[in-house]
Amino acid sequence: MSSTPIRVSVTGAAGQIGYALVFRIAAGEMFGPDQPVSLQMIEIPLELPMQALRGVAMELEDCAFPLLTDIVCTSDPEEGFKDADWCLLVGSKPRGPGMERSDLIRENGPIFTGQGRAINDHAGADARVVVVGNPCNTNCLIAMHSAPDLPDERFSAMTRLDQNRAQAQLANKAGVATTLVRNTLIWGNHSSTQVPDFFHAEIDGKPAYEAISDRSWLENTFLENVQKRGAAIIKARGSSSAASAANALIGHVRDLKQATPEGEWRSVCVRSDGSYGVPEGLISSFPVRADGRGGWEIQQGLELNGFLQEKLDVTVAELEEEKALVSDLLG
Repeated sequence: MSSTPIRVSVTGAAGQIGYALVFRIAAGEMFGPDQPVSLQMIEIPLELPMQALRGVAMELEDCAFPLLTDIVCTSDPEEGFKDADWCLLVGSKPRGPGMERSDLIRENGPIFTGQGRAINDHAGADARVVVVGNPCNTNCLIAMHSAPDLPDERFSAMTRLDQNRAQAQLANKAGVATTLVRNTLIWGNHSSTQVPDFFHAEIDGKPAYEAISDRSWLENTFLENVQKRGAAIIKARGSSSAASAANALIGHVRDLKQATPEGEWRSVCVRSDGSYGVPEGLISSFPVRADGRGGWEIQQGLELNGFLQEKLDVTVAELEEEKALVSDLLG
């Protein structure tokens, strides 16, 4: 067992996703069964959230996790991000009744400005940042610009949940186990404009569009099912997906820490370098490969046919609109 714990900061740790997440981190599911962890849990400075956070800490203590070395509960970002190796930005203001997406972006922007600055000034020298709080692509862009001392490649946002949803949809339609579906890919924004890609996915070694001959289902139902899955879950259970989001975040971090198997890639929102015509500087979901040493690269050479290109243009236009909305926060 490593003697040095990984320091993990989690915002919104008493929320639904945070509650589903922190116990699994403490159990070793994110960083491995031999890696001690220190949890630095952050909530907003109000009585009820902080009281709930103390309750979460009590439950963590009661689990007696052998890998959990210490727990910090705080509403102070400077304390919460101090010396952190991984900063998981889960908390954000939810979209309320009558709110437009643009309203949500403007209200969450200052939150991620402050968190980015605190990470810049107080996190560990090798800190990695993952943004989950929506709209995660643009919130990630804001946090990245607010932390100029950290390299841009340290920042990512999460479309792993969308990747998992796409994998499950294809497996269910083909009548196979999810383990036989690989290289499901999400392009663009984590929103209803995202582009689930069935052209590059494989089912039991065959292209997905050959394993599933129903092209109308692939081009319409499949895309809509993935794009609108979050809304369907809210309608079914009365609140947004939490356990599946926490599970996806664990997979997202593991994907960046472990070397990606040869011939495979993962969906990760990262800063565009201009690949696939996505304007440089936007945070967009791409096929990404990790080297297992902390580095990653965008998988090159995938062909974008007319169908994919048309869909990609729409989601990129949305990302550009969101960037324009927060231009005053980008320095």
